[in-house]
Amino acid sequence: MKLFSKKFPNDEDGQVLKMLYKQGVDFKEPQDVDFFIAVPDKKSGEAVLKALSDDGFNCELEQDDETEEWTCYCFIKMLLNHEDIIDIQKRLDELSKPYDGYTDGWGLMVD
Repeated sequence: MKLFSKKFPNDEDGQVLKMLYKQGVDFKEPQDVDFFIAVPDKKSGEAVLKALSDDGFNCELEQDDETEEWTCYCFIKMLLNHEDIIDIQKRLDELSKPYDGYTDGWGLMVD
């Protein structure tokens, strides 16, 4: 007898969702998801931050101490849904592209 198994799309986002599901993350509860936007420098990052904030996203800009790369982090409390994750990444991409930024994945903290 096979226990309940959830189907996930066969792409990178689907694989992450599958991994989270296997780790016991509750898909019926909203989770704090972090979306990452890579930006070339601080000036671009600040422009992306403003564009995203103007669009209603809650974000912050940080520089990695080791690589010195700049990343814009967007925090969204949401249900883990493949389609929504894809849609949000597309929206973030559209908003950050004019400033040479691009979405560079997402994740969440798992206990």
